[in-house]
Order: sequence, then structure tokens, then C-alpha cells
Amino acid sequence: MIGMLIGNPAYPTYQVFLAVLISALITGLAMPLFIRFMKSGGIGQQIRADGPQRHLVKQGTPTMGGLIMLLAVAATSVIMAPWTPDLACAMGAMLITGSLGLLDDIESVAHKRSLGLTPSQKMVGLVTIAVVFCLGVVNWAGLPPVVRFPGGFTIDLGVLTTTLGAGPGAIRIPWLYVIFVVLLMAGLSNAVNLTDGLDGLAGGTVLMAMLGMGMVAFRYGELSLAIFAAAIAGACIGFLWHNCYPASIFMGDTGSLALGAAFAACAVLTKTEVTSLVMGGLFVVEALSVIIQVVSFKLTGKRVFLMSPIHHHFEKKGWSENKVVIRFWIISAAFVALGFALYFQLR
Repeated sequence: MIGMLIGNPAYPTYQVFLAVLISALITGLAMPLFIRFMKSGGIGQQIRADGPQRHLVKQGTPTMGGLIMLLAVAATSVIMAPWTPDLACAMGAMLITGSLGLLDDIESVAHKRSLGLTPSQKMVGLVTIAVVFCLGVVNWAGLPPVVRFPGGFTIDLGVLTTTLGAGPGAIRIPWLYVIFVVLLMAGLSNAVNLTDGLDGLAGGTVLMAMLGMGMVAFRYGELSLAIFAAAIAGACIGFLWHNCYPASIFMGDTGSLALGAAFAACAVLTKTEVTSLVMGGLFVVEALSVIIQVVSFKLTGKRVFLMSPIHHHFEKKGWSENKVVIRFWIISAAFVALGFALYFQLR
């Protein structure tokens, strides 16, 4: 009976909700095995020495849980979703970015330090992935290089386009749109990565953002992307069972970079690049807090926040970790609701 419903396009809403359940079960049931494997190998998270002192007890907690999440999303999408160029592009962006994050996590664990790859190495990797993704969605998936704003205003970023070759195999390079997608994808990947600093924070906020993106994709008529987003939300649910305070495992850069890229990919493919910045507003705030802190210190020698990213600022002010996480979940949900409301101004 389930097999008939999975393959029956008459039940699209059912497919989306079932994707959440399947992905959550795969992640939740596989994670304990992965935790035991990581513990047996002595593979654990390295904690920043300059971070909050209460976090030092997390030293050695198993990491790279994002690997199980990505496998769960991929398996669920293959089982549930009709295969389309859009889904292939989104899946590719997520998995390749996850591979970059995995390399970063391996470097961190191997060298016993909180930082793995250098910032420049990660940025080169993210830019390369974003460029390939952009060219893929424009030339293979047929996505128009335009950006839509609430209210019906549209900007055509394909005005400066170079075409390589001729005929069906020609490759179009819309330079302005490529730059825009690079900024969006690399920015959101890093923003989610910065958000991943407290137990349950990144998992819960990505869960809400992807639920919102799933609704957008469904309304946009992209069932495959809706199932993909739902699978990510389900993976976050399964992960949070083991990542809630005190965390038994962290997602690592394997998860945070990949989930940020997946969110950006869905935004590009549903033409909600601008409203995605509202739906992912908490990620934007986290990233801006770091930028403001760095710029302020370099220009004036003074810090705006007690510590950045901003979730650590509130920890320094005496908030408990759970209080910060839950309040940030509430803020994230508000951003998602606002972004979803603005989405209806695009149509």
C-alpha cells in the first residue's frame, strides 16, 4: 500500500510528509551506530580555546553527524522524489559541499584543532561549487538568470552573458547572475556554519527554514524539491534527538556547510533568492554579527558584542545554552513565517 502511494502523483502532500518521516527515522536510527563507531575510534570535536569556558566539557564529543543526515536525505529523495534536473542540481550542491565540509572535519580531527581547512581553502571550494551549480541550473535545468523581489519587481542578471560553443551543447555564462549565486550560496553555507555553535541550534533553525522552503517549493510546483526540503527537515528531526542538550554528537562542517548550500540551492531553483534571506534571517544575523565584530575591532579596537557569533554574546550575558537555543528557534520561526508571507508577493 505504501509503495502504491509513494509512486502515485495523486498524493503529493502525502509524499512530502512521508519524506519527513522516512528521513527522520533513517537519521534517528542510524545515528547511535555512528556515535558508537566514532567513540570507538576516539574521533571527537575540537573545542575553541577562546570560546565560552562551559563548552570545554564538549571536547571529544563525536562529530561529523552531518554525514548520516546527508545520506538519509539522499536515500529518501531517491525513494520518494521524481528525478528532475532541479533535484539533481540541488542534491549535487548539497553532497559536494558536504564533501568539502567532511574534508574540513577530517583535517580538524586529524590535527587536533578546532579549525580544519583554512578560510581561503574553504572559500575557494564554496565558490567553485556555486559556480558549477549556477552554470548547471542555467544551462541544464533551463533556469532564467533573473532575481525576483516582493511586489513583482524583477532584475535580469543575464544581460552580460557569454556563450561558449554553438547549438544544443552551447554553454551560457551569465556573469552577473553567477556572481549573485556565488554570494548567496557561499554566504548561506558560511552563515549556517557559524550558527552551528550550540547544541540543537543549527539543527532546529535549519529544520524550520527547510520546512518553509518545502512549502515554497510545493506552491511553486516543484514536488521533487519539496520532497528534498522535507527530507532535510526530517533529517534535522532525527539528528536533534541526539544533538539536543547535552549533545551526543555534532553535525560538524559536513552538515552545516551542506545544509546551507541546500537551502541556497532550493532558493535559486524556486526563484526565491531574496525572500530566502528573510526566511533564513537568523543565519544572516549570525553572519552579520561576526562581520560587525571584526570590522569594529579592526577600525576602533573595540568589540560590539561580548563574543561573536551573536549566540555566544548572550551566553556571555548569562543566558543558559537552552535558553539561547529555544529563543533563537522562536526568532527563526518568525523569520520563516515572514519570508513565506513575502513569497506570495512574488507571484
